[in-house]
Amino acid sequence: MMLTLGLFVFQRQTLPYQTLKQNLEYNWSSNNRIGQRAAYQFLGVGEDSITLDGVLVPEITGGPLSLLALKTMAEQGKAWPLIGGDGAIYGMYVVKNINQTQSIFFANGSARQINFTMNLVRVDESLSAMFGDLQQQAKDMVNRAIKLGQETAGGLFS
Repeated sequence: MMLTLGLFVFQRQTLPYQTLKQNLEYNWSSNNRIGQRAAYQFLGVGEDSITLDGVLVPEITGGPLSLLALKTMAEQGKAWPLIGGDGAIYGMYVVKNINQTQSIFFANGSARQINFTMNLVRVDESLSAMFGDLQQQAKDMVNRAIKLGQETAGGLFS
């Protein structure tokens, strides 16, 4: 597994990408000053986008059906969790666009080669906003487990 977007798994059999490019933007505002350099103020984190580029060879890799699955996900207008094969959590992303170029055709018109580019844009506030306070969630789970254990033990001895 290279990457997952929601339940779609990027791998050799589906959509193996050759490049993953991440672009992180940060917003700064400038204020010109007389006789001095401009003063800059950080306004916050900007857009976070990921571009996947790849070449499909349907005889070896995934093909039009894999692209169709991603197009269907994109048309739902939902954000999907993006998780790397190494376990890295990127955040919640939407599919902004998918470009494909078909070439080298079989006699029936199906492509032997499909070049694709997919642009994803992050839409969550932050990982902490997406997952909440993990420490508090862990404490709540422990407390629920203790309470459930006490209820179960109490029921056994009644």
